[in-house]
Amino acid sequence: MSETVFTYAAPALKFGSGASAEIGHDLAALGARRVLLVTDAGVAATGHPARIAEQIGARGLDVTTYDAARVEPTDESLAHAIAFARDAGPFDAIVAVGGGSSIDTAKAVNLLTTNPGELMDYVNAPVGRAQAPTQPLLPLVAVPTTTGTGSESTTICVLDVLSLHVKTGISHPRLRPTMAVVDPSLTLTQPALVTAAAGMDILCHALESYTARWYADFEAKQPEQRVPYCGANPIADLWSERAMSLLAGSFRAAVAEGSDVSAREQMSLAATFAGLGFGNAGVHVPHANAYPIAGRVRGYRPDGYPPEEPIVPHGMAVSLTAPEAFRFTFDAAPERHLAAARLLDPTLSSSASGPDVLPGVLSALMRDVGIPNGLAEVGYGDADVDALVEGSLQQQRLLATAPKAVTADDLAGVFRGSMEHW
Repeated sequence: MSETVFTYAAPALKFGSGASAEIGHDLAALGARRVLLVTDAGVAATGHPARIAEQIGARGLDVTTYDAARVEPTDESLAHAIAFARDAGPFDAIVAVGGGSSIDTAKAVNLLTTNPGELMDYVNAPVGRAQAPTQPLLPLVAVPTTTGTGSESTTICVLDVLSLHVKTGISHPRLRPTMAVVDPSLTLTQPALVTAAAGMDILCHALESYTARWYADFEAKQPEQRVPYCGANPIADLWSERAMSLLAGSFRAAVAEGSDVSAREQMSLAATFAGLGFGNAGVHVPHANAYPIAGRVRGYRPDGYPPEEPIVPHGMAVSLTAPEAFRFTFDAAPERHLAAARLLDPTLSSSASGPDVLPGVLSALMRDVGIPNGLAEVGYGDADVDALVEGSLQQQRLLATAPKAVTADDLAGVFRGSMEHW
């Protein structure tokens, strides 16, 4: 039998410039008294976390700050944060201020300070043991300072497992933040390439959820089998379409001029809408490919990111195979791919058709915002394809949401076709 049910969930949302000043009020309303604030050193240097901590403290709450979250978290960095929280606690609420890395770190801390076991007990199979939490988690308020990751809306915590050279995640509905506080004024300090990479994450969230396998094309599930990613559905479609329209009018402007308040607000809205879409419909091939691209990086060090270690930022890693991935998935839903291309480029001719249209729109946008020209520019070559395919195949939770079956040969073709885009 075919599935007849789709699910939808989202955190409480507070959006607008100045929204972050009200977090103390919101935490007090939740009954919190001792709060852990999680951030990273780069975001801490902007002064936003200290100001938010001070405003929370003014409401009579006790705040402890952890400012050592790692950009692109690893199993080791998460273990460090968890140990800090266990030593400094107990807490009755957590606030995450930063990009997806800080928010994901806070999710892991929340999980492992309220539930027994260790990190790998909860990491998705086949990398980890994929156990579900047995105890309730603390209220988590997520405050994004980048426009893109969507972590403030989702049930996912992403991490690198260093010993395996693989990026994977933890996925469970209880990881979803209690409240997302989206304050566009916090994003004005984003460097240009950070804006570009995070913006490509927004775009791929919207595109992948919009082109995901339709929820009714899955086999019928029992209630206990339902997962957060249920496939494309009418509600997620609305969020994804609106996110793409907002990106069309703001993405290039936000990268070119970071102080453009209007563009930043539109990007924040796009990120929020895309998160509400993909957080329920799911993502597929570009995100599955992003895990090994980021996990196996050797020497690439992008501008605007911590220079101490090589890194392919998540949104950049997602985008690098996106044009070729959507060329591959085109025949599964041609009308959706073409509709998405027209949302992203309203000047596109109404007669444009075929599998190259959406990849062309994506490549032009990537070039304009400064994304590297394919995998070769971040250090990969044909000799790496087999290892990249192996890493992508471990992300079956994501590949299951693709609109068509994906084989190892299919992935190899996508990776080889993504060495250069223009």
